[in-house]
Order: sequence, then C-alpha cells, then structure tokens
Amino acid sequence: MKAVLFDFSGTLLRIESTRSWVDAVLGGPSSPHTVEELRHYADLLERAGALPGGADPLSVPPAVAGLWATRDESAELHRSAYTGLSRQVALPDDALHDALYARHMLPEAWQPYPDTAEVLGALRARGIPVAVVSNIGWDLRPVFRAHDLDRFVDAYVLSYEYGVQKPDPRLFRTACAALGQEPAHTLMVGDSRHADGGAAALGCAVHFVDHLPAAERPDGLRPVLDLLDPCGTRP
Repeated sequence: MKAVLFDFSGTLLRIESTRSWVDAVLGGPSSPHTVEELRHYADLLERAGALPGGADPLSVPPAVAGLWATRDESAELHRSAYTGLSRQVALPDDALHDALYARHMLPEAWQPYPDTAEVLGALRARGIPVAVVSNIGWDLRPVFRAHDLDRFVDAYVLSYEYGVQKPDPRLFRTACAALGQEPAHTLMVGDSRHADGGAAALGCAVHFVDHLPAAERPDGLRPVLDLLDPCGTRP
C-alpha cells in the first residue's frame, strides 16, 4: 500500500454524545430547563437520529425519506435532512433545531480517537500520503485544524463538494487521483461496510473499524500500521 484513505466520523474522530450536544445548546447556568427535561429532549433526539455522526434514526419519517437517501450530496440536503429529523421532536423554540445543527459543526463537538494523531503521524513519517474521504454536508477542515490533525492530511474529498456520496466509486477515484496513487496501491479505512466498502469496487483494499465512543476504542486504528508493514518490522 502506497496511500491511505480515511473516513472521518466514527473513524478518525467521534461526535459528542447526544446528551452533551443538547446540554451545549439548551443547557447552561441560565437555562430554564431542568436536568430531567434536557435528558428527555436528548432521548427523543437520539431516537430521531437527529445528531449527525450519531445514532441512525430508528425510523425515517416519510417527509424526510427523500432527503435522507441523498443527504450528503449537498450542504442544503444535509441541513434539511438533519433538521427535518430534529423537528420530529417538539422543542421549546423552533430556532433550537438550527442551533443544534450549527453546534455539531464546531470543533469542540468532535473528539479524535486516542490513536488518531499517533497513526496519522506514523504514516506521515513513512511518507505515505493520506486523504480524508467523507460523506458530509459541511467543511470539516476547521475541525482537523483545531485538533492539530490537518498537518497529517494531504487531501480532503468531501461528498457535498462533488455531489457524489459513498459508496459511489467516483469519490474514491477522486481521492486516489488527489494522492497520485492507483486504487490497487491504496487502503481505505472506515467504519461503514456499506459506504466505505464501496472502495473495494475500485480495487482498493478496505479495513473496517468499529464506530464506538472515543473512550471505548483506544487503539482501533493501530492495526492500519501493521497492514502496511506485514512483515512486522514496525518498531
């Protein structure tokens, strides 16, 4: 392997919990809401699947179904799909749905996995180029800069910027071209067998990680280094 493609959410970084998300927007010292009310809102929003990068909806309402299928193809579709899910929950003020959506794009809403910097740094030290290939509706580059990870990334290939979402092979082909490598010499690392597994159709090797809270997956990315060093010569 001469290059590595990484998914973003659930692979390199993890979104905060739904409870933390709700507390950040509806909570605080001057909040009129009780702890029980905040917990109730968080539970309902979790079931609705309203937090991007969080749990999938238990069911997608018919009014949102069309948006949901193509949500990562544009910024407008992404916002409409997730605020549409959020609005299945009655919040005290309709403006809170937009405020919740805005919160999830902030760097502080994301936490790198414990071994993210270590693995990306090791790849950089070996001269192996890295691209982030994400199904997303907004620019995640500021998140990488805020967490000091941007220095390890050579290219970002984001679905909303191309109007194509994984598992479409065109997105992976674009990433390989950005790194100047053939798919046969490229490894794709992600948490979704459906979306990230699409790289296999192009000829990429694929490695999956578990989409878990950051504290529960301390070393899920380290096997990537062993895949690139099958003879076990890595120090």
